Amino acid sequence: MLPKKKQTQIRKAYTRDDLKALKQYSKARTPISKVAKTMKRSVPALRAKAHQLGIGLGEAHRG
Repeated sequence: MLPKKKQTQIRKAYTRDDLKALKQYSKARTPISKVAKTMKRSVPALRAKAHQLGIGLGEAHRG
């Protein structure tokens, strides 16, 4: 039996359009799960980027 290949993580840089969309989703209070599917990124990745930008994400954010 051959050993399984370890999947390498491919990082996708945020474009200006991605950042603009993220801010719009924040203003609209779109649920983060929908944003993740739309932007094809993981929920933790979006939360981390939102934290870096100082914006809230999801329907219950306060800011």
